[in-house]
Amino acid sequence: MIETSLILENIDPRDLYGSNNRFLNIIKSFFPELKIVARGNEIKINGEPQRIEQFQEKIDEIVLHLNKYNSLSVNQIERIMKDEMLNPQNLETGNDTIVFGVNGSPIKARTQNQRLMLKSIESNDMIFAIGPAGTGKTYTAVALAVRALKNKEIKRIILTRPAVEAGENLGFLPGDLKEKLDPYLQPLYDALRDMIPPERLSFYLESGTIQIAPLAFMRGRTLDRAFVILDEAQNTTHSQMKMFLTRMGADAKFIVTGDATQVDLPRKQGSGLTEATRILKNIKGIDFIYLNEEDVIRHRLVKDIINAYEEKKNDESTKGN
Repeated sequence: MIETSLILENIDPRDLYGSNNRFLNIIKSFFPELKIVARGNEIKINGEPQRIEQFQEKIDEIVLHLNKYNSLSVNQIERIMKDEMLNPQNLETGNDTIVFGVNGSPIKARTQNQRLMLKSIESNDMIFAIGPAGTGKTYTAVALAVRALKNKEIKRIILTRPAVEAGENLGFLPGDLKEKLDPYLQPLYDALRDMIPPERLSFYLESGTIQIAPLAFMRGRTLDRAFVILDEAQNTTHSQMKMFLTRMGADAKFIVTGDATQVDLPRKQGSGLTEATRILKNIKGIDFIYLNEEDVIRHRLVKDIINAYEEKKNDESTKGN
């Protein structure tokens, strides 16, 4: 057993410790065998040398994250503690900013698999981003599309998703066509509003530079020089998925996002997303990226909820065998 001190430099200790030492207490929970006392910018640690060294390494990673992103959350601390963040050397590359959003705020790939999406779209014309809710797959895809538009790599962005909740038969809903469709497309609007100033976004939407429409409206089109995102793809049928994928024109980029665990189709109707992962897996130029609970960037409870449902599914599978 030894005792040593760690001096925090170039950082406000309050940012690391959190309100009422909330962050510090989470960090301590990963090192229960160490005695850790923090006063100002000095942290005193008592325990086994190997564990003290590991503690210091984790603190260095968290400080590096704070200095780079000027923010810290419970989820980010847990990822660093569980080694799910990229190592410090990779964090310093600065290649994780996708685009600068409203008021110049950077939109970044914040997890390992989001960074894989960023890297993959550079060398593939079509990628599938598959994972549970809250992993940022749609948001990252929209950011990549906005970047391509700003860089004039494409002429238009097309965002689509199946309106399966209404069976793509929207006639019984009140309002004009736009009012009927907007509830199903709202997540896409929300992402765009973070990345494009309101006046510019209105211009893009009115001019058709950015188009948001249900999947049924894609039939018969050929999409050239477009960045096209199919969201909620788990709710496509075989014919819808095939129809969508074959809309791809020259100089186009396609991203398909979906959560295979949240299929809203009729029970006997197979998911076009699930089928596509089997049929297309060996085609050059198509990449599959699987996000998981470690990519969740919503409230920390979302990760726990996903894990709980996954455990229930595994238990039922075991009982069935």
